[in-house]
Amino acid sequence: MTMTTIGIIGGGQLGRMLAMAAARLNYRTIILEPQLDCPAAQVANSQIVAAYDDPTALERLAAECDVVTYEFENVPVSAAEALALTVPVYPPPKALEAAQDRLVEKRFINECGIPTAKFHTVDSQADLDAALKDFGGQGVLKTRRLGYDGKGQKVFRSSADSADGAYAELGSVPLILESFVAFEREISIIAARGTDGSIACYDPAENVHRDGILHTSTVPATISDATATAARKAAEQILSTLGYVGVIGIEFFALADGSLIANEMAPRVHNSGHWTEAACVISQFEQHIRAVAGLPLGNADRHSDCVMQNLIGDDILALPDWFKRRNTLVHLYGKTESRPGRKMGHVTTLTAK
Repeated sequence: MTMTTIGIIGGGQLGRMLAMAAARLNYRTIILEPQLDCPAAQVANSQIVAAYDDPTALERLAAECDVVTYEFENVPVSAAEALALTVPVYPPPKALEAAQDRLVEKRFINECGIPTAKFHTVDSQADLDAALKDFGGQGVLKTRRLGYDGKGQKVFRSSADSADGAYAELGSVPLILESFVAFEREISIIAARGTDGSIACYDPAENVHRDGILHTSTVPATISDATATAARKAAEQILSTLGYVGVIGIEFFALADGSLIANEMAPRVHNSGHWTEAACVISQFEQHIRAVAGLPLGNADRHSDCVMQNLIGDDILALPDWFKRRNTLVHLYGKTESRPGRKMGHVTTLTAK
């Protein structure tokens, strides 16, 4: 094993868990993150305190690392491309480019032969009015870039909902209006592709969101074997088309007939895959490190059924109760201040299989 140092762009909880997994496999990690004492830096070997696109910082990261990865999809594509000139960057920059813009993402997913909700581009109030008319006054208006956990969105449930000023309300930036999907449940799949082209898929999880933020992920999902197979095939298609290396999370709407509509993809380890650290021998975090380091992918089978729950904001106050629960893994993120909507940790309770 010749590689010794992995660079991670982003210092949040996902970077933290990647650094922890890397340490178990005897790799050093360097975090590039402008915030001092970020969650990832608390467990990594060192931190470069600078903006994600700082040329000097990127040059240093490339010089000190054998490979660079990232923990969130809003890393500037130009920074990833600059790094890739001198050091391997996984997942590849084109995966970032595909995932950062919701319009580009949906077109890419459709090109892979995977259906999505219907959509319209919205670049003005007039565009929005016309798009809503086409969708019968219903739909979800989203910023094309930088939205997450329900931010940068506005929902229109009927033609009675006024759209006046909505384009300006979301910043007068490029938007996308997505049609409603009559789904039975939301699921996601975590999958990985290695440098040798091998692919490993975890079992799909059934997700419940509150206020646009993931609340629980339950495995197994209440879906048929055929639906689970379709999710795996969709993941394999996306990974192969991108020449992907690393872990990806893909969210779907499961319809009443068992078919799937892809919602979005995240070119990184994913919140809905946190359950893997408790219910699988190889977690999504170790799987990602294995992939980017050129190691063989691990077994993605689960040994237990489980429910993962995010601890958001004041949920952290219930920690004493969680510590008392049997067969429950508690994972905290090193954040000292709880705020509404802020992910402070998660808990995974094993059930049966």
